[in-house]
Amino acid sequence: MSDNRADRIGLALELAERAGTLSKQYFEGGAMSVQTKHDGTPVTAADREIEQTMRDAVAANFPDDGFVGEEFPDTQGDSGYRWIVDPIDGTKSFVRGVPLYANLIALQEGDEIVFGIINMPSAGIVVRAERGKGCLRNDVPVRVSDRAHLDGSYVMATWLEDWEPDVVEDLRTQGVTVRTWGDAFGYAMVACGFADAVVDYTTQPYDLAPMPVIIEEAGGRFTNLDGRRVFDGGNGIASNGLIHETLRAYVAAPLLGNREELGVQP
Repeated sequence: MSDNRADRIGLALELAERAGTLSKQYFEGGAMSVQTKHDGTPVTAADREIEQTMRDAVAANFPDDGFVGEEFPDTQGDSGYRWIVDPIDGTKSFVRGVPLYANLIALQEGDEIVFGIINMPSAGIVVRAERGKGCLRNDVPVRVSDRAHLDGSYVMATWLEDWEPDVVEDLRTQGVTVRTWGDAFGYAMVACGFADAVVDYTTQPYDLAPMPVIIEEAGGRFTNLDGRRVFDGGNGIASNGLIHETLRAYVAAPLLGNREELGVQP
């Protein structure tokens, strides 16, 4: 048993492939049994089976690693490594037959996310990044867009109902196109340069854990809405970096105060 990063990343790639196979089997298998968790979100047998498969593999190969997932209690570790996974990101889309769900895996070393993967098996998209080695889409290097202004930009939104109508209108007047179908799909589109930013007002750590390394290795920027470079702050914004602060001034204003208080002049 090895304790190095490379072996863990190798396992993460294997687990993403296994998760993709399992989730596609459920997705293409017809009607699914859906339960509602205490927080009102849906869960399926696929969510639980995939996460349990990941947990078992990590425990067998790296028993001293920590593990955080959506469906089961956290496992503490003392190796300095922690796995953070969302077995099916976008479960609501998954159960409705929308092929934009994803399997998410992040590897944390100390305080830093050093590897992240967005696996979208039904869409045929895999976006992954290792710290210091760039970002890949289906094994081809990708990079964020070079759009430097809000005018003409594409901004993805996971839940449009989280947005203040005034913010949407303000962005529209600046020439921004806001598109939904966010979740991990939005972050993948930003990393690949197809969208310029994605905004999430309500998140859990496992929703965003892979995103800092993926977006940053693609040349972009990831923060939460108050500007901190954290994935566990309850919200997030990822962009090509060029429009980050200007966009953040608009979308963070309902939470943090007006744009002048944010210190940013759009």
